[in-house]
Amino acid sequence: MAKRFGATAALSGVDLEVRAGEVHALIGENGAGKSTLMNILAGAFPPDEGTIRLDAREFAPRNEADARRRGVAHIHQELSLCPHLSVAENILLGAEPSRSGLVDFEAMESRAAEILGELGREGLDPRRRVAALGLPDRQSVEIGRALAADARLILMDEPTSRLPRESVARLFEVIDRLRRRGLAVLYVSHFLEEVRAIADRYTVLRDGRSVSSGALSDVTDAELVERMLGHAAAPPLAMSARRKTGEVLLETEGISLPPRLVSASLTLSRGEILGIAGLVGSGRTELLRCLFGLERPAAGHIRLRGREIPAARLTSRDQIRGGLGFLSEDRQREGLALPMSIADNVTLTRLDACSRAGWIDLGRQDALADRAVRPLRVRAPGPRAPVVRLSGGNRQKVAVARLLHQDPDVLLLDEPARGVDVGAREDIFREIAALAESGKAVLMVSSYVPELLEVCDTIAVMRRGRLSPARPASTWTAESILEQAVGSG
Repeated sequence: MAKRFGATAALSGVDLEVRAGEVHALIGENGAGKSTLMNILAGAFPPDEGTIRLDAREFAPRNEADARRRGVAHIHQELSLCPHLSVAENILLGAEPSRSGLVDFEAMESRAAEILGELGREGLDPRRRVAALGLPDRQSVEIGRALAADARLILMDEPTSRLPRESVARLFEVIDRLRRRGLAVLYVSHFLEEVRAIADRYTVLRDGRSVSSGALSDVTDAELVERMLGHAAAPPLAMSARRKTGEVLLETEGISLPPRLVSASLTLSRGEILGIAGLVGSGRTELLRCLFGLERPAAGHIRLRGREIPAARLTSRDQIRGGLGFLSEDRQREGLALPMSIADNVTLTRLDACSRAGWIDLGRQDALADRAVRPLRVRAPGPRAPVVRLSGGNRQKVAVARLLHQDPDVLLLDEPARGVDVGAREDIFREIAALAESGKAVLMVSSYVPELLEVCDTIAVMRRGRLSPARPASTWTAESILEQAVGSG
């Protein structure tokens, strides 16, 4: 299989065999070609070279609808839902049950509820509009739509990236049932422990080529990482032990935004990385959005450099001017302007650095963007490349590079390494550590506890909208954080 986009070779020699009744893991760095391969199999665009056979017959779908009719369903890394439609309408889109020529909404909602039950999302109302859902619920709808297609081959591109822990286990049970029924699942994930838990065999892609494949039982994690990167992995980062903190930059007292955020108080100092753990939906994201002025807190106090900020008049523009930067967990809808270039996205919150008298100096804009993305090793043809053409992990790096260019004193990071590979995660966290070393203050939300223990100086846990007091990261373990998050500790 080979595919080019202009001068960029997305795939340049991929061989892949997926068997009925197995889960096959597709592993590789961001930009290795995983999503391109999945899109070709799903009928989004044709390959330039190579052939595909499905059930021993030639398979060349005209489009995604044709691929779905022929038994291939695709769960996208970036969600492809219709926000104005209901949950049931999205799950059964294109396959709506009808009666006398009209859509049978009762049957559609019943079938959608049945599928959601298989995913452990019985509490999700099939009649709710998708626009009103949070990211974990939207991910469940995306997975449900693939299950509704009754496919022979299901392509899953980071399907658990937005799911709470309990739903991941339920999803794995569903995948196991599909496997026992003889279906094939091609599964992309950057978490090797997740791959070990669900997959039978693997294929590693690197720079658009398949470089290794076989049974997962025959290879170690270290060998997989080395084949992904093309060299041995660096030792784990140990970044928090040397840092010293300075003046207090941000303080909150009793911040609340019912129903999810009940009360959150914290203190954040220069040179500190404060991590916030907790289950999805516990109020972590709402806290960051309140601090940045995207939501108006119902109660509480926010002080920036000791000065009280009136919550009733708080706006994100004021917070940017006051030295705050925000990285959204939802890069697709609000973290990036996808049709715009890398340079436009990187400089968006500080256009004054490359403009004069209302005109943008494109040469200077390109130079500033290049300076911001270079430490993160973004794979792209150049600063004028549209962000929509990049892989998910490289998009995430561009979102982080925007903060590097903005140069805020306080960084609010919501899932900064979501959907990125081990190499990209290392690049991002090294930059976060460097920012803290230079005197920045970082407030970081992550659902992946090992990230918090590895990167953060202090950790607090959000449980049912209440934030625990922060403690040094060295006093926490993965088990104690989970106990605190679920309420048993």
